[in-house]
Amino acid sequence: MPLIALATLGGTISMAPADAGGGAVPRLGAADLLGGLGDLPMDVLAETLAGIGSASMDFATLMRCRDWGLRQDADGFVVVQGTDTLEETAYFLDLGWPSEIPVVVTGAMRNSGLFSPDGPANLRNALTVAADPRSRGRGVLVTLNDDVHAARWVRKAHSSHLDAFSSAPAGPLGMVVENAVHYFHPSPPRPPVLTGGDFGGLVPVVEAGLDDSGAVLSSVAAQPEVRGVVIAATGAGHVSSGTADVIARLVPSLPVVVASRTGAGPTLRSTYGFHGSESSLIAMGATMAGWLDARKARILLHTLLAAGAARDDIEREFRARGDLD
Repeated sequence: MPLIALATLGGTISMAPADAGGGAVPRLGAADLLGGLGDLPMDVLAETLAGIGSASMDFATLMRCRDWGLRQDADGFVVVQGTDTLEETAYFLDLGWPSEIPVVVTGAMRNSGLFSPDGPANLRNALTVAADPRSRGRGVLVTLNDDVHAARWVRKAHSSHLDAFSSAPAGPLGMVVENAVHYFHPSPPRPPVLTGGDFGGLVPVVEAGLDDSGAVLSSVAAQPEVRGVVIAATGAGHVSSGTADVIARLVPSLPVVVASRTGAGPTLRSTYGFHGSESSLIAMGATMAGWLDARKARILLHTLLAAGAARDDIEREFRARGDLD
């Protein structure tokens, strides 16, 4: 039987009410989660590495999780955490996972104290996907609600629905049916692995909006810990004229990445020409995120900075990983 390594980090899937009428808190470890699955068609080596809500997830915990998974002589690796930052975890691990062994990230939308908790089915499906030889070479996958998503596309699109995760517009890679994974698409080639060791400092996300003078961006970027900034811009990568002035002052000394705040569709490159448009920001030296949303653009930028990437390297990597051409 295949051997699957399982690391649990906490999240809703590990939560239960602390007392009658109380809110859910992390209480269940790896052994508890496995105990409710019955007989499995794979061997599982499980370890509880953390027990936190995913809003508190950090790079140090994820690097420790990644390193633990790489040390195991396993056929697949499943990571269990909360759904709030699950898409960011999946993309971070995907950037730095050097092995053909599949990594599958899962969690739950309903804790074990609610009716019809989805955690056991999601975990069983994640183990199934990780154990399937056809999952090799696909990088990091996300499995929830029977769907299998690519880390590069998946995002949490609803705060509470069981069907909370979407890969629009690309769609899921496949789904789990009758304890077997069905892939709809072949595995695309993976870009080179990125590894960084110095994740100190800050890479904030600043959202553009109505009546935006650029003062918030200016204040945030002035903090000494800031190493780069991602702007969740309106539309296809647009900011106000005031914000554009701030960006023009920042780009000589600070990497600025522009993503779309819409949640769907790419940043453009040459359609509009007004001050604050995508083409004007590119001319200033800003980097466009392409199809990456602001959250994933932040993960990519921080990883590149942690690896010591120069400005030209940052531009090249965003063109390679954010665009589709």
